[in-house]
Amino acid sequence: MEKLIYLDNAATSWPKPDKVYDFMIEFYRGCGVNPGRSGFDKAIEAGNIVEDLRKTLTKFFGGDEDAPERLCYSYNATDALNLIIQGLLSEGDHVVTTNLEHNSVIRPINHLVRDHGVEATYVPFNKDGFVEPDAIKAAIKPNTKLVIVNHGSNVIGTIQPVAEIGAVCKEMDVLFAIDVSQTAGVVPINMKEMNVDVLAFTGHKGMMGSTGIGGLCVRKHVEIKQTRSGGTGVRSAYPYHLEEYPYRMEFGTPNMVGIASLWAGQDWIREQGGVDVIYKHEMKLAQKLADGFKKIDGVEVYCCGSMENHLATMTINVKDMEAGNVGIMLDVDFSIATRTGLHCAPLVHKQLGIDKIHGGVRFAIGPFNTGEDIDAAINAVDEIAQRARQMKKSVSSAS
Repeated sequence: MEKLIYLDNAATSWPKPDKVYDFMIEFYRGCGVNPGRSGFDKAIEAGNIVEDLRKTLTKFFGGDEDAPERLCYSYNATDALNLIIQGLLSEGDHVVTTNLEHNSVIRPINHLVRDHGVEATYVPFNKDGFVEPDAIKAAIKPNTKLVIVNHGSNVIGTIQPVAEIGAVCKEMDVLFAIDVSQTAGVVPINMKEMNVDVLAFTGHKGMMGSTGIGGLCVRKHVEIKQTRSGGTGVRSAYPYHLEEYPYRMEFGTPNMVGIASLWAGQDWIREQGGVDVIYKHEMKLAQKLADGFKKIDGVEVYCCGSMENHLATMTINVKDMEAGNVGIMLDVDFSIATRTGLHCAPLVHKQLGIDKIHGGVRFAIGPFNTGEDIDAAINAVDEIAQRARQMKKSVSSAS
């Protein structure tokens, strides 16, 4: 069987490091009990990994290290973003966001606009794929409560100037939240230096963890109202959900296998030399991929004029071919896995003008990809583009 070349790491990183698989199994076999609910040794051991990882991740994201309880676990970034958006916005509030957002931001905001009297402004990105801080500033109104921005686009790969946007929000006294689904574990993040108040992350991409785990990191000066309630294993006689962190944002039994995967993922990132080393490897391959695509007649690469401030993610289209058909050919004919369509980020495609042609073909490089993978992808797209040209020529001749 031909080896699969996996270039869909923006959807989820795969494969995971062996140590992540091994530790998940080892931990769950040896200590897969409910933490914080009982006083026996295994429950305490499970609770220790939960709390130690809070400290590790708070430091990893540059949060308030003296308040690690404000690192709260969730199912994924979508879950965390819903907690943030619904917990910070109320009737009469205004929120500023961007055309780069994933549906995990767009849809919760749109529901609040439609059903709960919230106002929203979507700021476009410039021709290079970046949201300009001045455009954010111009969108802020007297009733603006929150600015929320995708740190790294899952479609065009651009890394937004969040430190500059954060400075604008601080100046205007508006809360600033970022979605780091694509950047966590890939580029350095420091909430304090970037003037970020709240951060949402997922564990199954650059963090090298499993699916079903994510969270939010909340600075000490921010209070997010509760939108859910349930068991915490603490103060069970109290008739309401606890208001202190982390219980304020956590509900029920945590995903212990997911937490174990994040623990091992942090170890693996450190062993590689940190996120800078991983990023350098991925971007070397991304530059090669972008350069190769740009040389192919009939291939358009979006927002990759420069790979500076960029992730190893890019979207292309082949002239006269549906993106979905290109993806099928890459899979069936060349054993290359990509993602086609609108990538759960319809406003990006709408602004690029490719929503009506059903989006594009996304290539997302990960830490385990090689130069040979990139050569294969370039050659495959070149051959597909040649087929498209021949097909058009045949149709023209026949007519």
